[in-house]
Amino acid sequence: MVQRVTTVAFEGIEARAVDVQVQVAPGLPAFNVVGLPDKAVSEARERVRAALVASGLALPARRITVNLAPADLPKEGSHYDLPIALGLMGAIGAIPPDALDGCTVLGELGLDGSIAAVAGVLPTAIAANGRGDALICPAACGPEAAWASPDMAIVAAGSLIQLANHFKGTQVLSRPQPRIRAASGALPDLADIKGQESAKRALEIAAAGGHNMLMIGPPGAGKSMLAARLPSILPPLSPSELLEVSMIASVAGEIRDGALSNRRPFRSPHHSASMPALVGGGLKARPGEISLAHNGVLFLDELPEFEPRVLESLRQPLETGEVAIARVNHRVTYPARFMLVAAMNPCKCGRASEPGFACRRGPIARCTAEYQGRLSGPLLDRIDLHVDIAAVSAADLVLPPAAEGSAAVAARVAQARDLQARRYEALGFPHVRTNAQAQGGLLEEVATPDKAGLALIREAADAMRLSARGYHRVLRVARTLADLAGAERVGRVHVAEALAYRTRLDEVRRAA
Repeated sequence: MVQRVTTVAFEGIEARAVDVQVQVAPGLPAFNVVGLPDKAVSEARERVRAALVASGLALPARRITVNLAPADLPKEGSHYDLPIALGLMGAIGAIPPDALDGCTVLGELGLDGSIAAVAGVLPTAIAANGRGDALICPAACGPEAAWASPDMAIVAAGSLIQLANHFKGTQVLSRPQPRIRAASGALPDLADIKGQESAKRALEIAAAGGHNMLMIGPPGAGKSMLAARLPSILPPLSPSELLEVSMIASVAGEIRDGALSNRRPFRSPHHSASMPALVGGGLKARPGEISLAHNGVLFLDELPEFEPRVLESLRQPLETGEVAIARVNHRVTYPARFMLVAAMNPCKCGRASEPGFACRRGPIARCTAEYQGRLSGPLLDRIDLHVDIAAVSAADLVLPPAAEGSAAVAARVAQARDLQARRYEALGFPHVRTNAQAQGGLLEEVATPDKAGLALIREAADAMRLSARGYHRVLRVARTLADLAGAERVGRVHVAEALAYRTRLDEVRRAA
């Protein structure tokens, strides 16, 4: 007799069903796992053996074979422990043989029979719910699994003994409830920043339309401080966005205690980060920083200090909103629709923009060109807002706190985003949530300026040599400016301000 249990294998954030087939047959005592398992799955034999002994169950002195089907799909991770153990328990009669019918199982076993938390519970629960299955998972992951559906049957156990008692009817395990992680504290406020009103304005525009932004200024001007306050003006995640973000975090093993966070991700990798760390990859094709920043912010400080090939790898995700990681035997795709916020000094020494400064490296123009030339034109063309950050003077530091803080700006941003979401849903594009996501014909339909604005952008396109991509990005920013102003049509004033954020790009591209 073969006992069957359903579990999953992960391909990106997709949880593919895997059939765990357990056979206990006469023959020399052996315990074999087949079906393209990796090292962690092969080691499951010893964890399962020890956990069953600790739970008062001894393996029979027979030939045990565990097949993980389909056999051509790579099996990775320790979450196969629990389905293998439950399959064995069903095969030897420790639990009713039909108890696992219609159930998807995952969990890691400790040597004492405890069930430890594993990565990927949320996408597994969503996939199981789509098949009409119940879910058996670790107790620590129960609240995470509960987000899949309020009607889904979920058994979240802390040990094999609890599961055995549950199946026998001597112990009832209550269904876990979904939980949001409590905020760890207030976010940094824009009111903390003295001066820099033009930079705050650009930050508001970026937040309202989901636009990419590059800040250029000397050290100590407040570039990192401004970026750190961007999350305080972004709206919380919508329910659908919450599930998208949490599925990626779940696969990456970044959900703790089963509680999800409704704050938008803010990722800030160091400039020494490798390409697999930033875009994803490695032996098991794990999500990188750009996927973990999905529906949130990716902040790259000291942008020219990143490896050129690492920066160039951002070009496709910035355009498509996803990243594909190819391996010899499979291809994995992760969502990666993020706001890129970058900061850099104007030159290597950082003080080229200061009046009267003489660079020790040679002429300031050469120092600036060499440093900014590390950034390619195609990458810069994908950044909507280029903002000069002036040095903060002593006079600015003694000014009273700003009258307007993050709460007031966040209210305007939320109103603009709500307007955009309703506009695109009415046009039949519910997946488009911000102006930055509008493409092609849809963008021209909603962002074509009035007669005066059209004349201005045509004139500027010739003078500034705007590419087709640059032209569309100006339109997106202009549409966001109109939304913030409550204007139904994009006007000349909105186009003029949007173009002002491209003039800096023209200088940097000449240096590049």
